[in-house]
Amino acid sequence: MDVSYTPEHETFRSEVRAWLGENVPRDLASPGTREGFEQHRAWERALFDAGYAGIGWPAEYGGRGLDVVSQAIFEEEYLLADGPERINVVGEKLMGRTLMTHGSEEQRARWLPRILSAEAVWSQGFSEPEAGSDLANVQTRAHRDSDHWIVNGQKIWTSYGAFADWIFALVRTDIAADRHRGLTFLAIEMTTEGVEARPIIQLDGHAGFAEVFFTDVKVPDEYVIGGVNQGWSVALSTLGFERDAPARPASRYLRDLRDLADIAHTRSLDSDARVNDAIGALVARVETYRLHTVRTLTRLQRGESIGDDASVTKLLWSELERDIFELGQELLGPYAGALHSPSFDNRYWYARAATIYAGTSEIQRNIVAERILGLPR
Repeated sequence: MDVSYTPEHETFRSEVRAWLGENVPRDLASPGTREGFEQHRAWERALFDAGYAGIGWPAEYGGRGLDVVSQAIFEEEYLLADGPERINVVGEKLMGRTLMTHGSEEQRARWLPRILSAEAVWSQGFSEPEAGSDLANVQTRAHRDSDHWIVNGQKIWTSYGAFADWIFALVRTDIAADRHRGLTFLAIEMTTEGVEARPIIQLDGHAGFAEVFFTDVKVPDEYVIGGVNQGWSVALSTLGFERDAPARPASRYLRDLRDLADIAHTRSLDSDARVNDAIGALVARVETYRLHTVRTLTRLQRGESIGDDASVTKLLWSELERDIFELGQELLGPYAGALHSPSFDNRYWYARAATIYAGTSEIQRNIVAERILGLPR
């Protein structure tokens, strides 16, 4: 494992830090509103114009073609600079990488450049009311009609689904096949007739999620990604991208620890040995996770595949995120929302879902047990 950075990486870090210091906006509205969403879209475009979108993407698709370490450096600096929430993360981190792995050249040329420029913002259509952790149970169906597919069903918990331009959806195209074998990965434009996005209003009053309904939606055959009835393998790739270390840099938790220490100081608890022990234990876990991400980046830099090890990473970051914010709320007490920033309070509520989205901790432990440790089912 190589824990050092090259002079070129350090130069890139300085470049990124300086640009973010001069350009990060501080007054954007919540992306859970239409106004805020469009403000964030403009910010994504500014990142693209400055060369900071798709840092690891090939140049022919609008990226900079840099290595995974450079990508990680940007993510670290972005978080430490308190950069705005990235509304294009589903497109850049998930759909983009899925297209590069499973898409045709025509599909890559059609969608990839528009993802990075935020001209096309994507949402994720995996979860359904009866298919969350059991993703293979999806019931949204599609049948072929000439050169189109007709889609009927619903998805839930679609991030930015109320405002996104496109959605990628896992749908059932062969009802007679085994659960995993009859699924297809489709790209669907949200303005298509028959697509209805119903916002789900959250605790902060904003619509960061939506329930999406499909009623006789016509989807061109060329919008199938990875082949008909091959959607399960495509979806596993997408989930792997969502769970791995580059998707959750350790600096995210360094920032949260900084806020946690500030809470302890504000409440005059920083001399309490029990509080210091609890924060110290989290510091040790963050450092462990940081070294884990460095090891993962080293493997990726060598061209290795992460595979099922992404489930280990997901367990580490999701349970760490939950525990940091649970301690924060415990220190703040019953008046947390009034005593600290709304940002921390909102991040607490979002952290409650960290062990659920991208695959629950229970599912990740099953994967680790069966596929990595070789334990019996």
